[in-house]
Amino acid sequence: MPDVELKPQVYRDPRPKEYFDQFHARARAGDAGWTYELTRLVVVPYSLLAFRARGIGTENVPNGPVILAPNHGSFMDHFFAGSFIRRRVRFMAKSQLFGPGPATYIFSHGGVFPVRRGAHDEEAFTTAFKLLDRGDLVVMYPEGGRSRTGEIAEQAKPGIGRLALESGAPVVPVAILGSHQVRNWKRLQFPKVTVQFGTPFKFDVVPDSTREQQQEAADYILERIRELYAGLKLLGHRGSLMAARDRRKHERRRRRDPEPAA
Repeated sequence: MPDVELKPQVYRDPRPKEYFDQFHARARAGDAGWTYELTRLVVVPYSLLAFRARGIGTENVPNGPVILAPNHGSFMDHFFAGSFIRRRVRFMAKSQLFGPGPATYIFSHGGVFPVRRGAHDEEAFTTAFKLLDRGDLVVMYPEGGRSRTGEIAEQAKPGIGRLALESGAPVVPVAILGSHQVRNWKRLQFPKVTVQFGTPFKFDVVPDSTREQQQEAADYILERIRELYAGLKLLGHRGSLMAARDRRKHERRRRRDPEPAA
């Protein structure tokens, strides 16, 4: 049976920049508020129980400013990326999420800030740079929109390349396996989800990066995600967790019984 169909993506938000200024001001003013912990209290148990979500390699997420770069297959990826990290994470999310209703209050007070789709949104980058300067952890999707098939996009959007180059913050690639099928919950089908955090890396700072430099950096980030994702897909959910446990055991033995110096 095919997966539940997604609604067509809306690639342009007609609302003016001024509508979103309030959300950027709130994000820049300080840490995520009480709605972050409330949402986490609800979503983490749901993810663990319904989707049997498991995280691998959380020790790869350093302290200080960090860019988390996950593949994107589901509206739940925000939560999957943050569920296994003790730090509060800040999300760059599509502007369509910021409409009338209580959800906007939860998002804007919970660490989420908008990026206007279909526009060169300098405000989103100003917010992201300010958060990184403050030592926060920012989540940005290299692919932009969600994958319809679960496969990684052929090319990244250059925005994450700009953020990485001009901030100098470490980038942690994140592979999420199974999330594109989360939409099948409408049929009471709940796929397993595995999240793997890769080894962090940094680019040399380029204060005024060109479009070509941004694209090159973004494609490099996406390639690291692709490698992680391919490994998860090859081993499967169970195999990936077993391999991670074996690596931890080997590392503990290595620290306990270091090889003698030559």
